[in-house]
Amino acid sequence: MKYHIEFDLELKKNLYPGKLIVIEGIDGSGKTTQAQKVTEALNRKGIKSILTKEPTDEMTGKLIRQILSGETNLPQVAFQYLFSADRAVHQAQIEDYLKSGITVVSDRYFWSSVVYGMVDKGIDFGKKNGDRENLLVALSILSMYHQFLLPDFSFALKVSVATAIERIKRKDKHTEIYEKENKLEKLAIGYDWLTKQFPKEIMVLNGEKSVEEVTEEIVASIK
Repeated sequence: MKYHIEFDLELKKNLYPGKLIVIEGIDGSGKTTQAQKVTEALNRKGIKSILTKEPTDEMTGKLIRQILSGETNLPQVAFQYLFSADRAVHQAQIEDYLKSGITVVSDRYFWSSVVYGMVDKGIDFGKKNGDRENLLVALSILSMYHQFLLPDFSFALKVSVATAIERIKRKDKHTEIYEKENKLEKLAIGYDWLTKQFPKEIMVLNGEKSVEEVTEEIVASIK
């Protein structure tokens, strides 16, 4: 059965004293490093900040990491729902910090679910005149998080797939399912599409610059 659906989606604004800062990008983009560096820089400036990440270190997050590393198998659809469950756990933790006036810097947030979810659904971002259809898919994914807080600042680090792969090779860990070259290429295109659709919400930064330069740029952009 086929139904025609159109809808508007309003994400929840953060009204707490603490601020929510999110660092996004494909694997190997430097987001994890920047999340750590930005947290340290803000604390040095006297802004009490804490680093967090997705997947979390909770039971749901640990299961996700097992699947990503290939230790456990799960159907792709079920996998995305598991991400949603872990993100709900994460949201509760984030709100507790924000209520206390603590700034939260997160390595990934719900923007990742849009890109990775659409890639898993086989969306063709390069399809001619496909933006409207793709946007509906993106909004349908975001609708799962409409009660989640919209970040005060979202940054997407853009790097070439070649750079990402070179960085991943230097990691001391197992290769995850999303770190294969063909998947990274699709995800990179997906992030380009996402940031063009939500330019007011996501700032794109050149992740090819030095670690110090990117950190300074992020901190300078946080008002």
